[in-house]
Amino acid sequence: MRSSLRALLALLSVAAVMAHSGPQDFPRRKTLAFGPVLPHAKFTTSPEPHLVSSSFMGSSDPHEVARAFVENLSPNRDPRVSYIIRDDSYTDERTGVSHIYVKQIVDGLEVADGNINLNIKGGKVLSYGNSFYQGHLPKDNVETPSPHAAYCEVLSDQVNNRKAQFAALRASSQQIPLVSHEDLTGVNLNLLEHLRSSNCDYLERGLSASSNPSEGPQAAALMFMAAATPNSGVADDITAKFSDYLAKVQATPSHSLHASGPEYTLEGIPDTVNPVKAKLAYAQVPNGDKVELKLVWKLEVEMEDNWYEATVDAFEPTSIIAVVDWASDSPFAAPIPVPEEPVGAGTYNVFKWGVNDPSEGERSVEKENIDTIASPLGWHAIPAANDPLRRGVKPRSEIVNYTTTAGNNVFAHENWEGRNSWLNNYRPDGGKNLLFNYTYDPETDESTDPMKVAKAYINTTVTQLFYTSNMIHDLYYRYGFDEISGNFQQHNFGRGGKENDGVIANAQDGSGFNNANFMTPPDGQNGRCRMYLWNTASPYRDGDLEAGIVIHELSHGLSTRLTGGPSDSGCLGWGESGGMGEGWGDFLATTIRSNEVYSDYAMGAWAANRPNGIRNYIYSLNMTVNPSTYKTLDKPGYWGVHAIGEVWAEILWVTSQNLIKKHGFSKTLFPPKPDASGNIPEGDFYRPAQYDVKGKKKPLVPVHGNTLMVQLVLDGMKLQPCSPGFFEARDAIIQADEILTGGENICELWNGFAARGLGPKARVDGKTPWGGGIRTDDYNTLAACKTA
Repeated sequence: MRSSLRALLALLSVAAVMAHSGPQDFPRRKTLAFGPVLPHAKFTTSPEPHLVSSSFMGSSDPHEVARAFVENLSPNRDPRVSYIIRDDSYTDERTGVSHIYVKQIVDGLEVADGNINLNIKGGKVLSYGNSFYQGHLPKDNVETPSPHAAYCEVLSDQVNNRKAQFAALRASSQQIPLVSHEDLTGVNLNLLEHLRSSNCDYLERGLSASSNPSEGPQAAALMFMAAATPNSGVADDITAKFSDYLAKVQATPSHSLHASGPEYTLEGIPDTVNPVKAKLAYAQVPNGDKVELKLVWKLEVEMEDNWYEATVDAFEPTSIIAVVDWASDSPFAAPIPVPEEPVGAGTYNVFKWGVNDPSEGERSVEKENIDTIASPLGWHAIPAANDPLRRGVKPRSEIVNYTTTAGNNVFAHENWEGRNSWLNNYRPDGGKNLLFNYTYDPETDESTDPMKVAKAYINTTVTQLFYTSNMIHDLYYRYGFDEISGNFQQHNFGRGGKENDGVIANAQDGSGFNNANFMTPPDGQNGRCRMYLWNTASPYRDGDLEAGIVIHELSHGLSTRLTGGPSDSGCLGWGESGGMGEGWGDFLATTIRSNEVYSDYAMGAWAANRPNGIRNYIYSLNMTVNPSTYKTLDKPGYWGVHAIGEVWAEILWVTSQNLIKKHGFSKTLFPPKPDASGNIPEGDFYRPAQYDVKGKKKPLVPVHGNTLMVQLVLDGMKLQPCSPGFFEARDAIIQADEILTGGENICELWNGFAARGLGPKARVDGKTPWGGGIRTDDYNTLAACKTA
């Protein structure tokens, strides 16, 4: 027990850091992110022949194919084990690939990290990821086949054993390390005292009894908050008055159509902004060379600066098994007027698309991007039924046209108070003509308050944030991040997916400086982007005006929703997975700002007032300028997600240049807009359309290397499994090219990955949850791709 406690404390001390891995002089919010590495999890791009043949069965229904495939994976499955096909599974109309997500069920409870994702086309499984639990099942009560039956008895033993061990530990005068301000030893002892004095009547009547819900989720949520809160006073108070806090928590059973296991909403958990959601589940925990199932409470905890998904041991609520922060950091009022008549396209005085920041060019007057595929209503309209700002004011069937920076995709506004409230925050009004033309000429001297100067230009910065956010919505939409795959829109136009989740975009957020972050809950809940001022220069620099930072943050929503399916936001939580979430943002932001004449690029250089930006290296093809390889992740300081991410971004940057060398460079990443008939002109952006043997149009293939790479990266996100590593993401991109082009770029891709050590024989030994391990670079490529 002593060693396990020390291991937990050490892990928390690693995870509970400010989310930044570059220059260390910028304060960051506290965040937790860690979890186990499952040694049996795998991603297979060439499924075993017997699985493929048995799954085909002549069916064209991808769900039927998926069921047959999963059944064949475990033909002798225990009757206590089952699975469900998640309702966020979908078929990508562009590629024809069906992405099917399967959740493992044991004893009627979901296995939180037990997932299979299948990529199916033409009745065949192209690839799959599998992290289903494969070991022995927990012992159960024979007469009452329920995972909860022995809870009280086991808990009683745990209480007695742990209290004795803690007493011995304290008697020996051994020092127990602290995790910043949290003394988890004290929390444990207070909790144990409470659990000893409380009875198990609730549990004996069943955890699902609505009249007397278990105290299990309340205790787990409070214990988690003691570790998660950045407020030392709150943590200390929970520790000292645990029983009092526990008595105040109200647990209400909740029910959903596809629920597995007891679910509750918990009110009264301190330092949260919404009720905590709790669900009983299983989680997989490595133990030596085995993996065991543990009963856990799966929590969804929304705070001011964090939005956590956590699993906490149900028997030992001081043991946090895994935690993902849906908030991802950067690299560092009056009623809203509604016009009586519909409005047209907006006009914005902004740093136009491709001008990364004020150091790269002047502002210009730009028209709204009218793309009837990506934004059928434009940027300033919302159906009244989906409008959170004026819901109930207009008939639900009407369209609300805004003259402010609000619309179906994005709500952009100031948030000087740094709070969660946003509905009535100030938004600039462009009037009936939607003209958002504001000045920007900040100057300060020693007597000028730089905060007042920044606030004086709030109309300019909110307009810029609104413009950039809508542009990235439309761009990603055209490359496949649409409604059914989980994009961010209030209304989905009957195209599938869950609605009412447009991006809440906070400009000049008052909760901090020198930062930015994005919170990505599952599909159907609003994403939240918070941009900050940077006090790195005078006058202050506004992160809203550096497009790369905004694009980086919005790309967290893209990669989180596409990886593992739109309803699972826990797939990019830590280690290499979490690092790649950062890396995709850097790569896409850098690709968007790049031009035909090659240049190296820094990330966050203008806002941070640092020529080399906020990464360890600028992005470059030159190994002297940027020496990052896969092996670099072994170096001290590279366990953090941002450091891991910059290595992944560098690998993608190098690989993309191979495609550009072969296919050339497009001056625009935006595909052609549809014509009057709704057809997409091929022009010089796409290759001439191709058709299969049945006469069905194949996916359009971008002509140029930079546009093709963006397409392959997004397609790869859809193919890869939950919690991917570098190898799985690499293989998914290569398979995306096989699906799109028949694999004609296999050598360019493999050569690019191998150039930075990620060749076919690269490996990692002793991989740890936070990205540790010993890596071996492989600079060799496929034999068929070697040049003379």
